[in-house]
Amino acid sequence: MMKKYLLTTLTGMACALFAAGCTPVAPNDTPDSITLSAESIQVPAEGTDAQTLTVTTPARPLIGGVPDWIAWTEGVFDRHQISYSFSVAPNTAYTTREAVITLSASALSGTFRVTQAAAARPAPGPDPDPATEDAAQIASRLGLGWNMGNQFDGFYNGSWAGALEGYPEECVWQPGTADEKEDFKATQATFDGVREAGFASVRIPISWLKMIGPAPDYTIDAAWMARIHEVVDYAHAAGLNVIINTHHDENHGADNDYQWLDIKHAVDDPALNEAIQAEIRAVWTQIATEFRDCGGWLVMESFNEINDGGWGWSEDFRTDPTRQCDILNGWNQVFVDAVRATGGKNATRWLGVPTYAANPEFAVYSRMPRDPAGKTLLAVHFYDPYEYTIGEEQYSDWGHNGAGGRKATWGDEDHVKASFAKLKADYLDKGVPVYLGEFGCSMRKRSDARAWAFFKYYLEYVVKAAKTYGIPCFLWDNGAGGTGREQHGYIHHGTGACIGSAREAVDVMARAWDNPDPDYTLQSVYDHSPKY
Repeated sequence: MMKKYLLTTLTGMACALFAAGCTPVAPNDTPDSITLSAESIQVPAEGTDAQTLTVTTPARPLIGGVPDWIAWTEGVFDRHQISYSFSVAPNTAYTTREAVITLSASALSGTFRVTQAAAARPAPGPDPDPATEDAAQIASRLGLGWNMGNQFDGFYNGSWAGALEGYPEECVWQPGTADEKEDFKATQATFDGVREAGFASVRIPISWLKMIGPAPDYTIDAAWMARIHEVVDYAHAAGLNVIINTHHDENHGADNDYQWLDIKHAVDDPALNEAIQAEIRAVWTQIATEFRDCGGWLVMESFNEINDGGWGWSEDFRTDPTRQCDILNGWNQVFVDAVRATGGKNATRWLGVPTYAANPEFAVYSRMPRDPAGKTLLAVHFYDPYEYTIGEEQYSDWGHNGAGGRKATWGDEDHVKASFAKLKADYLDKGVPVYLGEFGCSMRKRSDARAWAFFKYYLEYVVKAAKTYGIPCFLWDNGAGGTGREQHGYIHHGTGACIGSAREAVDVMARAWDNPDPDYTLQSVYDHSPKY
């Protein structure tokens, strides 16, 4: 038999709902307020049997906000008092859920809050063996992921950098003073929090830049490598899959020599291209050797968003996309060869290679590397429509129910489905797994009910679409805790706690990936789009 759980009373003292001493006495005079025998209840994941809430009120209340996972039965209203019986169904999702039930009568109102714990995630199983996994299995294992953005990929750049220009440093791009930035340093608690929030994997973008020594050895700074390894171990200890890469080492047209992955000039300079390939080989040989003994939970990703600074719109690229894409295909081959040559668990480890600019549109120009293990994933990013997610416009609406003038002119639900369906047909259905190394949307103000509703809907729809088409997806989180453009803070990088109202958005995404209810489909998400 399930236990009867305790509620928090208005006086702050816990009492069993069935205890007579805690039940309000029905008054003879008409009360001038609504009084509840309890304001809230904490329910375990397995649910509860019948509970009782007694309400004193001037008139029979109207009830609102009862979700389908709470069975709610009204009693008899007598002498300004009524008792309700309710039970809570088991929560099978890996996220908490909450209902705020409203009671209103005679221009008065009250609320009763039901918070139910998340289902316990299964303990991590034995170390995954990539050699036995196919595209569908690796997609399922990676699942919903989280990016620790602007953490290890940040570096000193611009006029403020001084002599440190080109050196990466943990948290240098996080907000605040030097002392305040220290609070963002990654800890074990960070990744425990990420796991608890419902994520199965973490992508740790890493810039190496001036932590790489000169040719011909290109020796990586030992302290930087050790810190990266320490943080990777944190993530593994939390039960997460991990992706590591080279991130801002790519040059998007900047006039410097430390962003060495310079495709803009390599395309017309064979000697430069050869030198870059030598550095790719040396850098990835060192990284792969450092992590050679890590299990199949670790994925290595060659690059981030290689492009010439035009993001696919430069004259050179548009004139002949194959010129630069062939260079990138060659670099990805060097990466795969370098990692495989280190042996150990790297012989069969899953490896990720991006399309040009990580844009799904340019996957048509990608050539998957020759891989003796046959364990290479295609990496793309998804921020469509740009004007809604990360552009200056920051529209309030998205999707088929959005209003003209309040949303982008493209990129609705059909575009999401078409993009993912093409990736599935061109790669997944041919045995090549695909993942969204990044997706996301700038945070909206929760106080703006309309913008907040569409924001959550966008995240839910994209994640549910990714799950539907078998594509793991990694939320971009740069630690910025505000709202508006480039504000992508969901989980605090130092503590693992959700930032502000971000928990609502995180729960929506976790539900979209994990909810096993057969009636919860991409179409059902679409049908429940916000309406204004």
